[in-house]
Amino acid sequence: MTTPAIDYHALFAATPSPYLVLGPDLVILDVNAAYCRATGRTRDDLIGQYLFDAFPDNPADPNADGVQNLSASLHRVLLSKQPDTMAVQKYDIPVPDRPGAFEERWWSPINTPVLGPDEQVAWIIHRVEDVTEFVLSHNTRARPGQALSEHEAMEAELYARSRELQLVIEQLRKAHARERKIAVTLQEAMMQSPDLARHPNIAVRYLPAAKGLNVCGDWYDVVDLPDDRFAVAVGDVVGHGLEAAAAMGMLRSALSAAVRALHEPASAMEALGLYARSVEGACTTTAVKAVVDTHGRHITYSSAGHPPPVLVRPDGTFVLLDQATDPPLGARPDHVPRPQAAVPYASGDTLVLYTDGLIERRGEDIDVGLHRLTDTLCGNPRLSPDHLADALLSRLGVSSGGHDDIALIVVRL
Repeated sequence: MTTPAIDYHALFAATPSPYLVLGPDLVILDVNAAYCRATGRTRDDLIGQYLFDAFPDNPADPNADGVQNLSASLHRVLLSKQPDTMAVQKYDIPVPDRPGAFEERWWSPINTPVLGPDEQVAWIIHRVEDVTEFVLSHNTRARPGQALSEHEAMEAELYARSRELQLVIEQLRKAHARERKIAVTLQEAMMQSPDLARHPNIAVRYLPAAKGLNVCGDWYDVVDLPDDRFAVAVGDVVGHGLEAAAAMGMLRSALSAAVRALHEPASAMEALGLYARSVEGACTTTAVKAVVDTHGRHITYSSAGHPPPVLVRPDGTFVLLDQATDPPLGARPDHVPRPQAAVPYASGDTLVLYTDGLIERRGEDIDVGLHRLTDTLCGNPRLSPDHLADALLSRLGVSSGGHDDIALIVVRL
């Protein structure tokens, strides 16, 4: 039996709930008949309009906050790529054919993202239910000397409790945002690299995960060494939270000190592996260290279970630095010396180190993400390090953060 094709545009047009479709720039792209009926507008009135030009705040209401609240919700959707259910909102709407006149309205909105092939928000579905009659009836039903029926009293109680709950949720959201900002600021402070300022040819990026408190365990580092050499490193402590951040800070500092004393990446990684055994939460950490010899024009590197750095040539070819890979820190019960390999480079080549949050996606083999990374690098080998770093985050769909945190270093050699 053949299932007939479904006309989804017709379904959208006919659904009884009011819907409109927004682009990421919050311009109205489509609207159904129910929305037009609820707002007294036509499709021609709305399509192509910036949402808040079509529906501004009521200038006669000094307490109007509909634009502010809806804008905050829509931007949360763009950032988190998750649906956002709003509290019941008082959001008056302009009266058609009466310039400057507004009608009191109360709405229950839900904003839902639709992701495109690049995992970015392509559209936002804005669904509302007009609850004006319900809200106004509950505001006026209880008159002096008039008792509510049992059913009316229950409705009023449920409405009051739902409003209280929505206010608590909003307070929690604001508190979480403050805590997140503090946590990210703390982590960025822990990743200061004093030597980085001397390298205008190096771009670094750190993006916390888009969800959660975002105190995580990824790091990057840049260290100057004697004899025209410098070292770059990235690492990833398993897990999230303060424990992962604490382990990250200790391991990053230890590796930075080790390479300054030992100079060779394998020796530094070996010292880090021994130190990691005494750091709670450090086992299974992955890291990669590369030392660039600008006089001899070669890169020496060593990896502890980390995704391979990429060396990109100006002609668009690339080399994976995957010839000196060992298990993550603490994965072996007995100490074994770490491997080391070297690769030559030429002026104009680009070295890229990153953590797995850049390429790893749920339900997808990590090699698929690695292929996306190398395709982007090979297609843009002559971009400046800063522009290339931004292009990587954008093309891999994580410029606003992903499921995991991301550390990235781009070095123009």
